[in-house]
Amino acid sequence: MDTASLTGKELAAAINADTKERAAALTAAGTAPTLALIVANDDPASAWYVSSLRKAAERLGIACERIDLGADASAETIRAELTARSADPATDAIMLQTPLPAGVSLDDVSSAIAASKDVDGVSPLSLGLLASGLDGFVPATSEAVVELLKHHGIALQGRLVTVVGRSNIVGKPLAQLLLAENATVTVAHSRTADLAAVTTPADIVVAAAGRIGLVTGKHIGDGAVVIDVGTNEAADGGIVGDVDAASVDGKAAALSPVPGGVGPVTTALLMRHVVVAAEKARA
Repeated sequence: MDTASLTGKELAAAINADTKERAAALTAAGTAPTLALIVANDDPASAWYVSSLRKAAERLGIACERIDLGADASAETIRAELTARSADPATDAIMLQTPLPAGVSLDDVSSAIAASKDVDGVSPLSLGLLASGLDGFVPATSEAVVELLKHHGIALQGRLVTVVGRSNIVGKPLAQLLLAENATVTVAHSRTADLAAVTTPADIVVAAAGRIGLVTGKHIGDGAVVIDVGTNEAADGGIVGDVDAASVDGKAAALSPVPGGVGPVTTALLMRHVVVAAEKARA
């Protein structure tokens, strides 16, 4: 069996073209959409990602300001900045970059982000809106998985989908999005006793646990579709996913590559969320 590559580059390009046009319209009407990137770490991988976001924003006509609070910032300092930016009419969108300083969790501070500006859908209110089926921003990575599947013509209604990973920024919100598409969803995680038992029956397997090579050929039924959300640093400094691609190749009907699969779509959707937030603020 030939395993198709579910690349995200064409989809990301289409989303970006729409975002750029809408951002230009907002700018022509008065002010460019504005994203505040709040950073409280000195992590090299985080610095690379923030830089890539700023470059993406610049290409699309989005103003992007980095606010560096320092790697030793307290939860109180981070919350105060998020609260101030939430109240600032000049800021359309807010993204809090992780990792956070030692002793500070996302749960400690994310509730300070106004839902109308929470473009990465990390606050408890945003997650609650998603779970309730109400309008709000959803985590861009989770949304990217669904949009990538749709782009490649992979049906979700009535399909069995196993999501490996239960984080609040990928696994749990993705399960909600898949349920909204009428898929039948199983969520597996680090305490799942027999991972293969819940992944091999699935039509679609999404690996989002943050562990290199966690999902292998033995976890995949013949002809399954596999989406790899993982972005792990390999020993050689490169980026690899959660799926052992070599062992899945020839058994899965399709696999999203790392890099080049979910990643570019995630960034494109995040930028689109910024423009949507700006459009709603100016309506």
